[in-house]
Amino acid sequence: MVMRDREFQGNRLMSEPADYYDLSRIRPEVLDVLTRINELGRERFAPRAKGIDDEASFPVENYKDLAAEGFLTLTVPKEFGGHGFSLGEYAMVGAEIGKYCGATALTFNMHNSSMMWSRFMYELPNLTDEDRAAFAPLRERQFRRAVKEQGIYSQPISEAGQNWTSKPAQTWCRKVDGGWKINGFKKFASLAGYCDYYSIVCTEHFEGVEPRHEDTMIFVVHKDVPGLSVTGSWDPLGMRGTNSRDLVLKDVFVTEEDLMMPRGIFIKTLPHWPHMMATLSPTYMGVAQGAFDFTVAYLRGEVPGQPPADRRMFGTKRITVGKMYAKLASMRALWWQVFMEAQGMPSKAQVMRMYAAQFNVMEGVQEIAALAIRTCGGQSMLKSLPLERMYRDSRCGALMLPYTSEIMEDYLSVLTLYDMDELDKAPGDEGGARSSLWRGTSGTLKGLR
Repeated sequence: MVMRDREFQGNRLMSEPADYYDLSRIRPEVLDVLTRINELGRERFAPRAKGIDDEASFPVENYKDLAAEGFLTLTVPKEFGGHGFSLGEYAMVGAEIGKYCGATALTFNMHNSSMMWSRFMYELPNLTDEDRAAFAPLRERQFRRAVKEQGIYSQPISEAGQNWTSKPAQTWCRKVDGGWKINGFKKFASLAGYCDYYSIVCTEHFEGVEPRHEDTMIFVVHKDVPGLSVTGSWDPLGMRGTNSRDLVLKDVFVTEEDLMMPRGIFIKTLPHWPHMMATLSPTYMGVAQGAFDFTVAYLRGEVPGQPPADRRMFGTKRITVGKMYAKLASMRALWWQVFMEAQGMPSKAQVMRMYAAQFNVMEGVQEIAALAIRTCGGQSMLKSLPLERMYRDSRCGALMLPYTSEIMEDYLSVLTLYDMDELDKAPGDEGGARSSLWRGTSGTLKGLR
């Protein structure tokens, strides 16, 4: 995290990947993307970030830049024209974007998650030949849209008033002639009104049958389909550029060709590939790094547009920077290990490290941003400087399902204190609140047992 070449970008000085990664462990093609992201960040993303935040406007120009570079297909397999990045390699890219514009990084993840699902779910070893035969043309269609059309995907899952991991999705579909009709509501639909396709998770309803997790379906819905509308306003505390408005579906007609994956595959994502639900953390790893970088530049008197005042002589500020570095380095070390070892069918140790890394990042980014504000002093509260925005952005990650900080504390505690065969009876699971908890090699949600 020591800034070597000390290049200015926009209104602050930033670190480089060599400051916190062992570059010998990174493939050259991945390092090339990280380098290019930092160039885009310095030259374009950071200068635009204030306007995006002030206006709560979607980062349209940033997406044009990402599309032009081919970065909307990072996790698409190479045989379909993508980069074929692993989950860990993708996470490093997201964290670099987050240093410059948190809202761009967060929505970038929402798009890429749809690509991840189509790729990594297909590769699960527990799929049958029949599963893969049905899945193959569906995922090829999504990859083609991302590669050839530069299509942007939104992944709205949250539904107002319900933890979507606890009960079957409230948004529902029912079979009709030629397909299904979808009705429902999605909250916090990032990219709403700016994407090309929405990945809609819903529950198929049957006459006389209570909604069940095993009847979960996921469809890809075009932005212009009749019955789909974006409503409400968007004026949040932080991550203001995500444009996470409400999505309403009223008798939206879909067919077999609109399925993202075959019936029954999506509901396996949480138990079989739990790391894919931790992909909000790269954004906040980046925000934490950005807050630290700004603090160093500010204390050195190297922030463009600010008086070149050297504040390093104050012992209290030096000590705080040391504390920030120690916190940031330990956060990143575990976080990087977790994502580089991410795989389907993980071990208990891998899952617990992932839960711990998720908690550390989402709580740690708040601590680092708060220390940055305190250390830089009154000037840092001004909206003309990026730290005030980073501080507000940092508060949002710990609230995001399915892996909120509260949920991570609970999951870590029960996996530590109870044997695997005791989990279903461990106290605190009233109402099925632990539906997203990894439960071992059986790979089933509690609701499916």
